[in-house]
Amino acid sequence: MKTILGISAFYHDSAATILVNGKIVAAAQEERFTRKKHDSSYPFHAIEFVLDYANIKLSNVDQVIFFEKPFLKFERLLETYVAFAPKGFKSFCMAMPIWLKDKLFQKKILFNELKRHDKNFKDDKKIFFSDHHLSHAASAFFPSPFEDAIVLTADGVGEWATTTVAIGRSNNLEIKKEIHFPHSLGLLYSAFTYYTGFKVNSGEYKLMGLAPYGRPIYEDKIKNNLIDIKEDGTFYLDQAYFNYATGLTMTNKKFNNLFGQNPRDSKKEKLTQFHMDIAASIQKVTEDIMVKLAKSLKEEFNIPNLCLAGGVALNCVANGKILKEKIFEKIWVQPAAGDAGGSLGAALALWHIEQNNPRVVNSNDDMQGSYLGPEYSQKQIEEQLSKAGAKFKTLDEEALIEKVATDISKSEAIGWFQGRMEFGPRALGNRSILGDPRSEKMQKNLNLKVKYRESFRPFAPSVLKEDLSDWFDINVESPYMLMVADINKNKTIEMNKEQKKLFGIDRLNVKRSEVPAVTHVDYSARIQTVKKETNERYFKLIKKFKEKTDCPLVINTSFNVRGEPIVNTPLDAFNCFMGTELDKLFIGNCYLDKKEQDPTLKKDYTNEFELD
Repeated sequence: MKTILGISAFYHDSAATILVNGKIVAAAQEERFTRKKHDSSYPFHAIEFVLDYANIKLSNVDQVIFFEKPFLKFERLLETYVAFAPKGFKSFCMAMPIWLKDKLFQKKILFNELKRHDKNFKDDKKIFFSDHHLSHAASAFFPSPFEDAIVLTADGVGEWATTTVAIGRSNNLEIKKEIHFPHSLGLLYSAFTYYTGFKVNSGEYKLMGLAPYGRPIYEDKIKNNLIDIKEDGTFYLDQAYFNYATGLTMTNKKFNNLFGQNPRDSKKEKLTQFHMDIAASIQKVTEDIMVKLAKSLKEEFNIPNLCLAGGVALNCVANGKILKEKIFEKIWVQPAAGDAGGSLGAALALWHIEQNNPRVVNSNDDMQGSYLGPEYSQKQIEEQLSKAGAKFKTLDEEALIEKVATDISKSEAIGWFQGRMEFGPRALGNRSILGDPRSEKMQKNLNLKVKYRESFRPFAPSVLKEDLSDWFDINVESPYMLMVADINKNKTIEMNKEQKKLFGIDRLNVKRSEVPAVTHVDYSARIQTVKKETNERYFKLIKKFKEKTDCPLVINTSFNVRGEPIVNTPLDAFNCFMGTELDKLFIGNCYLDKKEQDPTLKKDYTNEFELD
């Protein structure tokens, strides 16, 4: 038995993955254990979990691999400061002590941390380092259902690379092209995230969700000033407008003057039509770049399959645009496309590329639905709930499915906690909040009363695979909620003349389809397809809901509030249930009704977590 432990840490979204004979056995993000969103610390708890799940001691692990090379990142940092000197001196003075004390000597730090798990772990020669973008690319290609594929990775920055193209064939993967820092699509998008008042490395999905409320009226201004986009999709950013290379902010005065406003202060300023138009504009630019890159790569390499990874691959709207263009026969996106997935990719790169182990292609994929995290037995669930003072009933599966489907059909907000926790940023039916997509009020109610977040945020539908094409303009699976497609015309409701005159957030309350709670203002939806083979209980639930309502989809959003990581344990789920206006909670076979709970157990969740 050969085992590899993959680690990502120290930047954001720390995580751990363990492979046994090349098979993905377990993977988890540190934030789920520490309850600190995007936790960047050494993933002690995640490593403890994956080792325990694999039933192996660290001293018996064959190799440990880190997801990037710190010396190369340090080289980039130094060269950047030299290139921009004397600009950035303050940032330099802040960064250098951290690097010289900690990050530069990462092997020693990792070795000392690893010994905390097992005092018998004594061989630092077991520790290896992968290239950041190779880790991303490996996480996308090796678990994919493709024998051969083009792999496009786009993010903020790794060591030097910000965008890479790799070619995967069987068990080999080779990076062919790179775009280097400071020219970065991920950092460009993050600059606008910052400018519109959202938190960088966290709020990018808010910017994407805000975009359909606006008009891309600043598209030309972005393309004529900030970025030079070539016909093949490669690009050059004018650094005169940015401050991220050496400063403490993403943008500068020249950027602000270009658009006529300073960055929004989220604590003092509300979102306006201006911010919506800015969001729409940068989203359109991002989509154009990704489509151009996809077209040029298909033309150059003539491989029918595309894999996507890196933070930009979480832009499901851009992914949907590539799909709609029909550039490739098939597209597969790594569900943990951000840095957390680097722990998986580094391990797979070591197994296949460095050690030349063969690869068996799975026609579905090797991610197992991304259900790779902790799970809890019925006994463990009941013990945690009893200790917390919860009042619950235990149902058999048939009664449970019947009850939850009925409750959803009554427009109740449901907490749903089942099986293994998802790996990656999306809840995929095991740590989810569920609702009725037919409800006109459900989107606003879930956002404001359950999630405690902005009312404009869209929700995704989980739809039975066999009913997908009846409801959405898409004919390929989207199991990881990373593709956006339009609602079919026969399911939409045409806006009247007065409604068409509405702009921005006023459009939110217009009923646009038979499933308004999952229909964004541009008649699109972020889709998750569900099939029995991947998640049988969730499949049965949606099927039962369809039997009752003739609607084969439900609202699926992550089980958490704004600023909180997705719930991990039954206790996390109960606390969230009691701190929000969720009506019912289903954990394993346990059924909890809010009305039956001790009111003294209610928690004030509105300020429990730092807002993202």
